[in-house]
Amino acid sequence: MTPYQVAFYTGLFGSIHCIGMCGPLALAIPGRPGGKWLLIWDKVLYQLGRIVSYSALGLVAGLAGRQLCLLGMQKSVTLLSGLLLILAAMARWLKVYFSRSSRPGAFLSVVNCAITYALRHKSGHFAVGMLNGFLPCGFVYIALLGAINMQMPLSASAYMMFFGLGTLPLMLVATLGAGFINAPLRKRLNRLVPYFMICLGLWFILRGLSLSIPYLSPVLETNPALCHDRDIRHFSA
Repeated sequence: MTPYQVAFYTGLFGSIHCIGMCGPLALAIPGRPGGKWLLIWDKVLYQLGRIVSYSALGLVAGLAGRQLCLLGMQKSVTLLSGLLLILAAMARWLKVYFSRSSRPGAFLSVVNCAITYALRHKSGHFAVGMLNGFLPCGFVYIALLGAINMQMPLSASAYMMFFGLGTLPLMLVATLGAGFINAPLRKRLNRLVPYFMICLGLWFILRGLSLSIPYLSPVLETNPALCHDRDIRHFSA
């Protein structure tokens, strides 16, 4: 499985979680009068706004990943990413028993003000989608761990784009047909999330071990000079 396929399936699986977190925001956006096709277009614009934000975050992650590659730290970062995912999955299990409370931060108030402002303009749905893309989200963080391991900014941006495309089908259907996945079903599906995180964490660890297994554990470049040479080849192509 290629990294881009992993990104897509991470988004597809994570969209089950996203419906509960971001779905209410998407459903709360008022539609413009003009028929069902305009309604569909507005919802598509909202989803595209999220994907643009994810791609921008991927570009930043790729810049960081490139610097880590130049420092010869790529293997260590990949192994650490896998370990963090496994620890995050374990923490998620612990939260089931020890902490179910959540407190909204002041950041959400700022976002609400920005959303209110964005909805006064024709491109409101697209802008709201972009704002939503920057909201704190566990699955976005998981995807960014994968993006930072892509080592190249454009590759990392594409990784996050595929992640966003993975979230698109279910999120679009859910926003067009409210209640597509009801709360009890979503709760049951969310119980599978830690298992998915552990599988993804193990995949990162295998990649970090560089076992020379195609797709699953390819050999990572650890020589900073090789990273620099690849940058030159990439930009001169």
